[in-house]
Amino acid sequence: MNFPPVGLGTMGIDDPDAVATALALGYRHLDTARIYDNEAVVGQGLAAGLAADDGADEPLGRDDVTVATKLWIDDLAADAVAPAARESADRLGVDALDLLYVHRPRGDYDPDATLPALDRLVDEGLVRNVGVSNFELADLDRAVERLDAPLAAHQTELHPLFYRPELLDHARDHGYPVVAYSPLAGGRVREIDAVVEVAEAHGATPEAVAIAWATAKDPVVAIPKASSEAHLRANLAAADLELTDEEVAAIDAVEREEELFPE
Repeated sequence: MNFPPVGLGTMGIDDPDAVATALALGYRHLDTARIYDNEAVVGQGLAAGLAADDGADEPLGRDDVTVATKLWIDDLAADAVAPAARESADRLGVDALDLLYVHRPRGDYDPDATLPALDRLVDEGLVRNVGVSNFELADLDRAVERLDAPLAAHQTELHPLFYRPELLDHARDHGYPVVAYSPLAGGRVREIDAVVEVAEAHGATPEAVAIAWATAKDPVVAIPKASSEAHLRANLAAADLELTDEEVAAIDAVEREEELFPE
């Protein structure tokens, strides 16, 4: 499946207006999860965004927006996958989930049971694409091997303080995108000298540079979280910022490693 360079991460968003505003500004990829406890909020924002655009010359349609959510670790037993997915679809107010992830390969996750259950949902039409999140290389290999449906995406933490090139290599080798969450390192990008120096050279913000650095890496797309219109606009525009190979390499060389969401 095709993703725009920048989508909307919604963890912590509790106002449907933020989602509706994002759609009005041009966002076409909404990412949530059962554990975020805001699927209904995202669904309300999606409905409002679609309704607000209804009178346009080329109105925004449901199929124009990729809606992604994730099954938490206690939803991953074979007999729990389908009910959990249906509940998520109901909360989101959609007939089908464009992308359903395994949030983490923990808890009730069993690749020989969970992944076939997800394949069945694709066959039934409730889920259009299957993804995984926070997987290690061995987990990714097993998912590619066990899924009948093509692996649609791997979502992982990726920012200048935490970068695992081997995961990008795997994605390139197997033909799926990497969806980068927390690309702004929880706001810490303003503290990284290499990022700040590149930002100053471009007259840009460190946040814009962090997003541009991530999306410069094939096959990465980013899903920064934002709720204000100003930040939504800035994050979306960051995809147009072009860094030189030398600037990308300078940020790659940042030595400090800080994973915000370890196991």
